Amino acid sequence: MKTRLLTLFLMSSCLLHAAARAEGDTSPATQPNADATGETAATDAPAASAATAAPSPAPTAAPFTANIGLVSDYRFRGISQTWKRPAVQGGFDYADASGWYLGVWGSNVSGNSYNNGAGLEMDLYGGFKTAVAEGLTLDLGALAYVYPGARMNRAPGVPGGDHYDNVDLYAALTAGNFSGKLSVAATDYFGLDGTTAGYAYFSALTPAGNSKGSAYLDLNYGFDLGQGLTASAHLGHLWVRHYGDLSYTDWKLSLSKPIERLGGLTLSASLVGTDADKAFYQAGDAGGLRPKRLGNTGVVLGISRSF
Repeated sequence: MKTRLLTLFLMSSCLLHAAARAEGDTSPATQPNADATGETAATDAPAASAATAAPSPAPTAAPFTANIGLVSDYRFRGISQTWKRPAVQGGFDYADASGWYLGVWGSNVSGNSYNNGAGLEMDLYGGFKTAVAEGLTLDLGALAYVYPGARMNRAPGVPGGDHYDNVDLYAALTAGNFSGKLSVAATDYFGLDGTTAGYAYFSALTPAGNSKGSAYLDLNYGFDLGQGLTASAHLGHLWVRHYGDLSYTDWKLSLSKPIERLGGLTLSASLVGTDADKAFYQAGDAGGLRPKRLGNTGVVLGISRSF
């Protein structure tokens, strides 16, 4: 598996480097969270007179930024986290001029997927971003997914002591309109191990040890359609170590457009799908009834604002 992951990552790196040579360094800044949407703004300064004209310093990005949004369904790696219901999301980021950054992002999640908790996901992340070649940016960091109070049910309505929290280490490359990111779980993958295999997912798994080292490869391409309309395509693949039945591929096609007359709100629409095994990627209600397939194809609508 390690050989396959390394091969895929090197292939994506070569693709990104080739794109950088073709496109140049024209991509907007990106946030560590792959699902976050950023905006850039420019203002026109008054023209200087011929006698006093001088080069203007490049605008400095604000070190603190924030974002807030509403989506019709929160999909993480193609899988619904809200039982296919809406989510309110938002976060704060600090980016130092040296390349170091920190951030926090949150969303409501369904108690049907994350039992016994506050119905909340908090993402805490930090890392370092730097240019490694003309038009090529490297991003290294760590991201912790925290679900306050949530514990797995050993049986319907019977909570145990096992948590869903997860920590990923990641490396990402951005070149022009292309980006690629490899995330590797430094902990058991969202609580999955030999003890929890029988009840961590909708269908029981045969215990096969821990799931540390599970990996997700995330490839993206975005392009400007004009008139402020942006399109993007995403392809991802998850490998779950020791539990191959949980591995799957996901994809997403998105359109987004900022609407100035709505105060700079950005509207988005995405078509999302996976080939995840429906026997595992389902969630029932509090009694384990009325299960919904969480990874099938669907449309996600969103509205967001960055500050």
